[in-house]
Amino acid sequence: MLHPFKSFFSILFVLFYLNTTCVFAQDGKTLTAIINPSGTWLKGDLHVHSRHSTESSNNSISKIINFSKSVKMDYLCITDHDNHVNGDIAHNTWTDPEFKSDSLLLLYGAEWTTTRGHGNVFSAKPYDHQKLFDVRDQRDVNIGKVKNSLGVHLSANHPSGKDNFGFSYDLVKSIEVWNSAIWPKNANAIMIWDDMLSSGRMMTGRGGSDSHHGVPTADEKPTANTYQAEFNYVGTPTTWVFAKKRSLDAIVYALDNGKVSVSANPFSPRVEFYADEKGNGKFEMMMGDNAISTGKPIKFQVQLMGNTLVDETYTITVIKNGRKLNAYEVKGKIPVIEFTDTPDFKTRTYYRVVVEGKNTPYPQVPKSMGLSEKMVALSNPIYFNFDPKF
Repeated sequence: MLHPFKSFFSILFVLFYLNTTCVFAQDGKTLTAIINPSGTWLKGDLHVHSRHSTESSNNSISKIINFSKSVKMDYLCITDHDNHVNGDIAHNTWTDPEFKSDSLLLLYGAEWTTTRGHGNVFSAKPYDHQKLFDVRDQRDVNIGKVKNSLGVHLSANHPSGKDNFGFSYDLVKSIEVWNSAIWPKNANAIMIWDDMLSSGRMMTGRGGSDSHHGVPTADEKPTANTYQAEFNYVGTPTTWVFAKKRSLDAIVYALDNGKVSVSANPFSPRVEFYADEKGNGKFEMMMGDNAISTGKPIKFQVQLMGNTLVDETYTITVIKNGRKLNAYEVKGKIPVIEFTDTPDFKTRTYYRVVVEGKNTPYPQVPKSMGLSEKMVALSNPIYFNFDPKF
């Protein structure tokens, strides 16, 4: 006879491959937790600088990749400043002999660095970044034409801080709502995101550590900024993407379509958000999905997956159209809550989730937890009555 815990996890393993749901008891209630076999969650960092950014120190590409692998990252985008190499990212970061990995998926990207702010470019394949760099001071309409011709994903970086994104948000598909381990400075970025969502844009929220400095090794000398590596490095925060398969194309597709969740670090729990749009007991909608409201109530589900602190209480806050709808306190191995609400029948409605509590330790970046404060994770929205062609 199997030990109860072994039996439990054996059932989970089978359900993961054969089914879409399993059942948990939470505070005396029976809740259905989603296990979706149509894709996989991949974790990574979408904003990291190597030695090809001139203000970076002790941060070679090999060091970044080896560290990322050590904390079980699945993908990474090294986004060096393009103005430091006059736009020639292709013959600097991408041709660095260290820009390779046998297990880590490496996106092609750069930080588009202009007088009107910064943005990150993400691509599954090499592209002609020089063209985008050369039009950085032109009108938005001309920049948009070049970006579209390159077929890349452009994202607004740190929209409310230094070097804030000063271009039209019609140019971007995502926004960096969580920049670095320092959570409080992102409050205005969240406000801008809600403004963009309220306007009708289905815009993905993502994270990025924006880390520049590594820990010295071998004969490397510490710099004035070396201390930052203990506070903010790869994975502070971590951006999770729900990818159809383990590939670069699938990662970019997830970013394009809002299949994204952000957590404070690689070991923090991931928040997943679903809706039973058809009212059949199956949670077929997830973050990034859009449906037409029937005017009837919809049941939603939120769950925390991964390294939850079982004795700690998490606060799950549901945001509806930029305002707090409700908050729930949960705890346990896999905390799950369900709630019901009615999206507006005629106008746009979106829901997203914020999770607060005590963060799971990140020993490799030991001082990051203090900067993240109580912020554990956030979801992307589930949409109703949005126009995908807006």
